[in-house]
Amino acid sequence: GVRWITRTGAQWHMLPNDLPPWYTVYQQTRRWLDAEVFEALVHDLGMLLREFADRTPHPRAAIFAARTLQSSLESRARAGYEDIHGGGQQGPIAVDTLGQLLAVLVTPANEQERAQVAALAEQVQAVTGESVEVAFVDQGYTGDQPTDAAAVHGIRLEVVKLPTAKHGFVLLPRWWVVERSFAWMARFRRLARDYERLPAILAGAMLMLKHVIVFMVESA
Repeated sequence: GVRWITRTGAQWHMLPNDLPPWYTVYQQTRRWLDAEVFEALVHDLGMLLREFADRTPHPRAAIFAARTLQSSLESRARAGYEDIHGGGQQGPIAVDTLGQLLAVLVTPANEQERAQVAALAEQVQAVTGESVEVAFVDQGYTGDQPTDAAAVHGIRLEVVKLPTAKHGFVLLPRWWVVERSFAWMARFRRLARDYERLPAILAGAMLMLKHVIVFMVESA
C-alpha cells in the first residue's frame, strides 16, 4: 500500500480495495515514520549499494541541493512564497556521490538554501558517523554563513561554478549527481506537488521513495 501511494500520488482514501484499508496503511505508515524506520532502511540500503559499487560504507563527500514543490490546499498554511515557483515548500536534501539520499528537510520556499546548511550537515554526519569531509554545493550557498555552519560539523563546502564561457548544455562536475536524484524523485507523483498537511509526511515520502526505487530495481 505504501509503495502504491508513493508511486501514484493518489489520495489515501483512493487506495485500491485489493490492498489493506487506507486508514490501516496510513496509521502504520505514521508509526514507521515516528519510529524512523524509513531512515534506517535508507541508511542500510545506501551502505549495501555503496558496497556493490566498491565504495567505502560511509561516504567522504556529499552534495547539498534544494528544489521547490508547489503547495496545494492541504499544505498552503505552511507554504512560503518564492519569486520563481510561487507558494510552496522547499526540500533541501543531501546525497552521496552515487546519488543516494543521506538527509532531507522540509522548509517554506522563501527560506534561503544557505540557512539550511547547519541542519543538513548535522543530519549527514549523524547518519554517516561523521565521515563526510566535503560537500559540493551550487553558487546559492556562497558566503561566510553557510561555510561556517558546515565547518562546525567538520564539513568543507566546495562551490561548483558554472563556466564563464559556455555553449549550450554544460554538465557540471559532481552537480549532475544530485540533479539525477531529483529526476528520480520526479518520476513519483507523490512528490509532484506538496499534498500533505504535515511536513513530516512530505519528508517521509522522500524517504519512502528511496525504498521504492530500490525495490523496483530488484524486481526488474
